[in-house]
Amino acid sequence: MTGQEGPAASGQQGGSAAARPGAQIDGSGTPRARCVLAPNPSMMTLDGTNTWIVAEPGSATAIVVDPGPDDPGHLDRVQEVAAQAGHRVGRIVLTHGHSDHSAGARRLAELTGADVLAVDPAHRLGADGLSPGAAIGGAGCELRVIATPGHTADSVCLLIEADGALLTGDTVLGRGTTVIARDGSLSDYLSSLEELREVAATAQLRVLLPGHGPLLPDPAGTFDYYLAHRAQRLAEVAAAVSAGDRTAEEIVARVYADVDRSLWRFARWSVRAQLAYLAERGALPPGMSH
Repeated sequence: MTGQEGPAASGQQGGSAAARPGAQIDGSGTPRARCVLAPNPSMMTLDGTNTWIVAEPGSATAIVVDPGPDDPGHLDRVQEVAAQAGHRVGRIVLTHGHSDHSAGARRLAELTGADVLAVDPAHRLGADGLSPGAAIGGAGCELRVIATPGHTADSVCLLIEADGALLTGDTVLGRGTTVIARDGSLSDYLSSLEELREVAATAQLRVLLPGHGPLLPDPAGTFDYYLAHRAQRLAEVAAAVSAGDRTAEEIVARVYADVDRSLWRFARWSVRAQLAYLAERGALPPGMSH
């Protein structure tokens, strides 16, 4: 679940982070990662969930990242695409537990005999968790786990060093920006973005492979945009509070006045996260709830 918020919900990110209109998603990727687009488009999921098949060319097995919804046709297609490349599904990894990424994991595991690796024990099947820095093998290449809580408490990104690529789940989207979910934290999210900005430099990232939307060919620029966008939104929310707004609804009406009202319910999630962030720093008026 993404839940885009702000002007970026229209896809107008600006700068190097902007996605190319009409960019091909299904079948896109890198030498070791291929996207199979799930047929679940919506306001929350953009074009649909990106399921990623990761494997070294010639490997007998592949890792499936985020099998997506519990859609038999989609899961059959994931297996077919893997088989056409000479792979069988050996492992399933979840970037986080939202159902648009995880609901198909159990069925795919039953079909393939693969384990399911996840941070949240509730989503694991026959496997351990995902420890920060852990290397996931089994596909002829490695995925390195980077803990990136914020969008959700259990969010991770996965580094394919051989491709200079990062699978971002919902931490970074191919179009727009993500909201902070109810179990997420803006403080954690900002720390995660800062860490990913460092990873972009140290790992010489060349592309981001998101959980929704097209791939992004400028990782450093994307992280810079996301950090600047969050700083701008925080400043706007703080200004709204200074102007006398006291509820999330009032703040959304002021800060997101130029955004389609159908997106305001998602914006409220982010506003509440921003208010919690300000409260942690003693920046809210006495008695103001968040």
